[in-house]
Amino acid sequence: MSFVKEFKEFAVKGNMVDMAVGIIIGGAFGTIVSSLVDDVFMPVIGLLLGGVDFTNLFIVLSNPESIAVPSLAAAQAAGVATLNIGLFINAVVKFIIVAMALFLLVKGINALRREDANKEGAPEVPPAPPREEVLLMEIRDILKEK
Repeated sequence: MSFVKEFKEFAVKGNMVDMAVGIIIGGAFGTIVSSLVDDVFMPVIGLLLGGVDFTNLFIVLSNPESIAVPSLAAAQAAGVATLNIGLFINAVVKFIIVAMALFLLVKGINALRREDANKEGAPEVPPAPPREEVLLMEIRDILKEK
């Protein structure tokens, strides 16, 4: 099989196209979540915590020239080494939102799959009997043989 034909089969596979669409939608979803966290959640949380601006929550690690750094942007512009705690908190909140959304999505898909399986009339598999019951049945069968 030629390389071109093999690559074409790989690239045009349904799973590959589905994955590409998922990645594109995921990127767009990430942008929406970033805006939601940065522009809606964090200002409200900062207000509730006494006016804390999380984007400017940082610790100066090294400032040899003793430059005034009233904000993270000023510190970065001056080349001052900082530990950006607020940006880390924003990233954690974004991760939690994305993880929760994906969990709900997968949970919904699994519920639909179970619903479809039940509609198809798939017989329910009874649960396996307890170990003790299996052992007793084996003993019964051995005694019947004798």
